[in-house]
Amino acid sequence: MPAKTRTTKATRAPATTSTKPRATKTAKAPATTSAKGTALSLRALNRATLARQMLLQREKVTPAAAVERLAGLQAQLARPPYLALWSRLEGFQREQLSRAIADRTLVRGTLMRATLHLVSARDYRRFRLGFQPLLTQGMQGVLRERATALDIDRLVAEAQAFFEEQPRTFEDLRDHLVGLFPGGDERAMGFAVRMHLPLVMVPTDDTWGYPANADFAVATSWLGGPLDTGDASQALVRSYLGAFGPATVADMQSWSGLKGLRAVVEAMRPELLVLVDERGKELFDLPDAPRPAEDTPAPPRFLPDFDALILGHADRTRIIADEHRPLVSKATNLRILPTFLLDGRVAGTWSVARKRKTATLTLEPFRALAKAERSALDEEGQALLRFAEPDASAFEIDVAK
Repeated sequence: MPAKTRTTKATRAPATTSTKPRATKTAKAPATTSAKGTALSLRALNRATLARQMLLQREKVTPAAAVERLAGLQAQLARPPYLALWSRLEGFQREQLSRAIADRTLVRGTLMRATLHLVSARDYRRFRLGFQPLLTQGMQGVLRERATALDIDRLVAEAQAFFEEQPRTFEDLRDHLVGLFPGGDERAMGFAVRMHLPLVMVPTDDTWGYPANADFAVATSWLGGPLDTGDASQALVRSYLGAFGPATVADMQSWSGLKGLRAVVEAMRPELLVLVDERGKELFDLPDAPRPAEDTPAPPRFLPDFDALILGHADRTRIIADEHRPLVSKATNLRILPTFLLDGRVAGTWSVARKRKTATLTLEPFRALAKAERSALDEEGQALLRFAEPDASAFEIDVAK
């Protein structure tokens, strides 16, 4: 049972969302593009990635600019992108992201790893068609023999016409398809459409931008123009490295779900910085990307479900110890739990529960917390509670035993 350690009533002045470290020490990028003599320690890789993820200090940028810098935010659920930006942006307000979604600067659709992401409209236009082979393969992997009976071209054409009339839910679509294909597998047909027809979710005035059963619209109609048909694979690599580098080709492929990126990276080798890690693995990076000194302080941060930092690499040891990964990634439901960082590394998970007007943040650390760590987490956690549960009037923080 969690032990209650502190209760803070809403009448107390809200904790600040700024936990500022010392001025960031930025190491100059090595002048050479050779892997020789430029090995990066695990801690240096950690700080480089945290800098790009805006987790060394909160930054003053718009939500739209932040989402593009982060190469998108996984959005299986509606709330996590809001929490992700709260942990990264100075003075972030929920309404800022909701406005960017409502004005179609940001869109929520299926992209990397065949999962829902919140991305800039620009990135959706230039990257969506490049993910089609992955999405088709994903459909075949899920449906298996059920896919053989489907007329994909006709399904997509019928679904596009249906969604063009007005935004609708997938429940509406399945009912429509059953009428067109009597005896058809309605779930299989709906999934095939989801994986082949470029669609985006339609936002509402819900607290976190989207309802649980959202309407969908045809992407080209929602964005007011066609999707890019050119090869954007090099642009995708640059976007990835800007958010997660330095990284291996395996890291890039794990994050995107795409295969065959080795050839893309080899074609880009002359423009990329080439490094190695402590084990001699070849790493690629953008020459001008930040690579702070490894002793740069990293403040405590709370990350939401499915945070990009946890999913950005095949080898995640720069962020989380291998023995802790099963505590965060739940194979039974493919869930990535909310986590908190201490000294830049995943040090535990967290959850929020409501009982009437009281919101309780429960921390489940992977080890005993030092007094200073607990104090810093309390300060950050109080601010998190006020953001995540705006209609609560009392706030508590517990540490699970």
